[in-house]
Amino acid sequence: MRTRTLILATVFSLLPASVAFAQETSLPAGCRSSEPMKMDNMKMDDAAMQGMDDAHKAYMQAMMKMHPAMMQGISAKDPDVAFVCGMIAHHQGAIDMAEVELKFGKDEDARGKAQKVIDAQKKEIEEFRQWVGSHTK
Repeated sequence: MRTRTLILATVFSLLPASVAFAQETSLPAGCRSSEPMKMDNMKMDDAAMQGMDDAHKAYMQAMMKMHPAMMQGISAKDPDVAFVCGMIAHHQGAIDMAEVELKFGKDEDARGKAQKVIDAQKKEIEEFRQWVGSHTK
């Protein structure tokens, strides 16, 4: 519990001010705004990850990758598009974290749950991408 609290505290304390996210994300073109949302630089340096084991470093890297893409996705002017685009990035983050579990986790039940997340989220991401393609131009 202490490690999780430390990780979350580190994530939220590392949000310096207003660096625009790059347009290059894993989101479909219809999810990209011409004016990207400004947010904090979500990079974690080695000092911030000092003391973390490889699994927790991998979880943090997945979170750092997910947050900019989610913020980019929700910057769409249309609230429906914003929701769907934000969810693409959110689901990809879940996949990335589940893959960390598969790499480092030992409990078969937890690993099984991680695989279920991967399978379900990949399917939903594809559905979201199709929706974006048919609702944006």
